[in-house]
Parts: sequence; structure tokens; C-alpha cells
Amino acid sequence: MGRFDGRIAVVTGAAQGIGKGIATRFAEEGAGVAVLDLDEGRAAEAAASLPTSEGRRHAGIGCDVSDAGSVQAAVDRVAAELGGLHILVNNAGITRDNLLFKMSDDDWDQVIGVHLRGAFLMTRAAQQVFTQQKYGKVVCLSSVSALGNRGQANYAAAKMGIQGFVRTIAIELGPYGVTANAIAPGFIATEMTDATAARVGMPVEDFRKAAADRNPVRRVGFPEDIAAAAAFLCSDEASYITGQTLYVDGGAKLVS
Repeated sequence: MGRFDGRIAVVTGAAQGIGKGIATRFAEEGAGVAVLDLDEGRAAEAAASLPTSEGRRHAGIGCDVSDAGSVQAAVDRVAAELGGLHILVNNAGITRDNLLFKMSDDDWDQVIGVHLRGAFLMTRAAQQVFTQQKYGKVVCLSSVSALGNRGQANYAAAKMGIQGFVRTIAIELGPYGVTANAIAPGFIATEMTDATAARVGMPVEDFRKAAADRNPVRRVGFPEDIAAAAAFLCSDEASYITGQTLYVDGGAKLVS
């Protein structure tokens, strides 16, 4: 018996990185998983790689989380193809880093659109199902950058917005059997952080070591670390936890 047997989970931005790690963890624990990504081909490939068992299916679905029509179509497909919806993880995200005086309107709008508008649109669509069935779990990905990070005014604003968003929907949806929480990762070794290393001209291993040296546990995080937190918050064991933000950062913010 898996913790999520009979449950259907949607994870946005799940073709790689943290989202793929979360999707994998849910599948390992018995869920049918809908992998949502902007590129449906990559979403389908990721879904096909997830562990499965007889009578359980996964789906890869193309979705632009910043577009209301695309979001509703994706949620409708999840219900039709997988037969339900019980868990939503809003993970999709992009970065367009720059100092404020260099940041363009598009840099701002795209980051806010994917992270914050995307979480809003996906949750608004999913809550129609959740409130009818009197059951649902929402987890949104925030970040330690919500507390402020040079060159990330757009990203920090979106990620702090996520924290206010989950607190509010926890209040609104709690009476309908829905919990909502956020996870704020610290440095996680993913394709995105590797790309940052390349952009600043550092070897990936040196970049990761520098990040590890800045936290008490002296290692970087991995998608599996965030997946473990998401699995707990989306489980029935966490049914008395809502409106919270869990920082998963190796203690980095304790010493920064």
C-alpha cells in the first residue's frame, strides 16, 4: 500500500528538476501523476519515465500556466484521462534575473506571470474539483529568495506573493477539506542552478560547493529533498497543517 494509492496528483513544470523529483516521489508512493509542462513532448517523456503499476496511469500534458484557457483545458484533461484530481503542486517557474535598473517590463511580467499568476490560475481551476469532493491538497513552491536576493526583484516578489497566496487560500478553502502550504527551497542542484553557474562563469562543482559552504549542513539540496517535503504536506498525515511555508534550505537562512 502506498501513501497516495487512489490519488491523482498534478505537478506543474515537472519535465525536469524539482518538479520531476516531486512527480517521481508521488508515483513511487502510489499516485497517478499528471506531468504538466509548457512542452507537451517533454511532459509526455517525463510521465512515461515514472514508476507505475497495474491499474495506474500517468499523463504528460502541455500547459501554459500563465494562460487561463490553457490551464482549464489541462485540468479538464487530467480529470478525463486519469479520472480525478486530489493533489496540486504549483512548481512551474522561470528566472529573468537582473538588477532593478536593468530589468525590463517583460522580465518582470514573465516571472510574475508564470510563478504567481500560474499558481492562482491552477489553484482556481483545481479548487472547483476539490471543493465539490471535500478534499484537496495544494502545495506551492516559494523560495528563500522571497526574503530578498540581489538581482531578483521579480522572482522575490513572486515567491513572497506565493506565501501570502497560500495563507489566504488556506483560510478560504479549509472549510471544504482543502489544505494549502508552501515550500521554500534553498539552493537545489538542478538544471536551472547549473545554468546559473554557466552564466556567471563558474564550474558547476565549484558553484555547488560555494552554496554548500554557506549553510550549516554543508551540502546542497537535491530535488528529492523537496519531494520529501511535498509528499508529507500532501499526505493525510499533514491534514492539520495549512497556510504554512516550510523552508527547506539546510539552515542557510539561519546564518545569512
